[in-house]
Amino acid sequence: MRILFNSLTYFGDVVVSTGLLAHLVRTYPDARFTIACGKAAAPLMTEVPRLERLIAISKRPLHLHWLDVMGAALPHRWEMVLDLKGSALPYLVMANRRLSFRPRHAQGGNRTTEWAHLLGLDDLPAPEVWTGARHDSAAARLLGEGPPVIALGPTASWAPKMWPSDRFAELCMRLTADDGILPGARFAFLGTKDDAGKVPGLYEGLPAERVIDLFGRTDLLTAAAVLKCSALFIGNDSGPLYLSVAAGIPGLGLLGPSPGLFGPPDPPYVAPWAKKTAIARTALSFEEIVAAPDYDHRTAGNLMGTLSVETAEAAARELWRRCSAE
Repeated sequence: MRILFNSLTYFGDVVVSTGLLAHLVRTYPDARFTIACGKAAAPLMTEVPRLERLIAISKRPLHLHWLDVMGAALPHRWEMVLDLKGSALPYLVMANRRLSFRPRHAQGGNRTTEWAHLLGLDDLPAPEVWTGARHDSAAARLLGEGPPVIALGPTASWAPKMWPSDRFAELCMRLTADDGILPGARFAFLGTKDDAGKVPGLYEGLPAERVIDLFGRTDLLTAAAVLKCSALFIGNDSGPLYLSVAAGIPGLGLLGPSPGLFGPPDPPYVAPWAKKTAIARTALSFEEIVAAPDYDHRTAGNLMGTLSVETAEAAARELWRRCSAE
């Protein structure tokens, strides 16, 4: 039995879509999976159970990149083809069951809820990330022995979404003080090698013996394994925030010029499938930021300035209280 799972291009979308994929893995224990998704997120799929083929999509002009998916799909008969791109793919190949996403936002639909409806589910299952023994071992080696770990994602692909570094450091010290939620905890900073240059002075004010610098030292699945070993995640609207949801740990997203984690337009800005995630938002709402007369996403400076340390700390404490009570 074969299932073709045609996911999306952007990293966050692919992570969220793993909720559907995990449901299929559990529901069809004999199925072999072919998965197509964006190149940046493809490494996340390498440990999916019973993976037969992984197609990493790099965009080409005229949508020619989808020929790679068609080439893999045409020779086989599929038990199911699930296409989140809303393309004609399911209807061009041999399949017993064809599912293609058609957004209905005009009727008030929520995208991830509509994904769930494709499989007859009321809501999207929680995202999931599969790690292998080598990733788990690498994470354990990188973290070493010691107090609990707070994982942090202090960077983002767009500079205006990055909370100032000195506020990250102050928040870390508050949360790990004697009266904090994780007294004496260590700090593991996640990101690429290039990300390190985006946050000068990040470690100033932090005890050196409690800092674990992982910039450029993990691949995606090792980063996911690090998150699984962490007590808490705090970060900007970026890849590690979505990974923390899939890792199943409490996570605090720091948002300003982002509408929310696929959530509703009003607080708490978090979708139902992110049950252990909370949001701390700038004093200026997303709508107020993008409606400003001088707003231009191409030239915008930092847009996170109205998110105070006090606001982030309160959100972290409330998240910790809620998750500890579950």
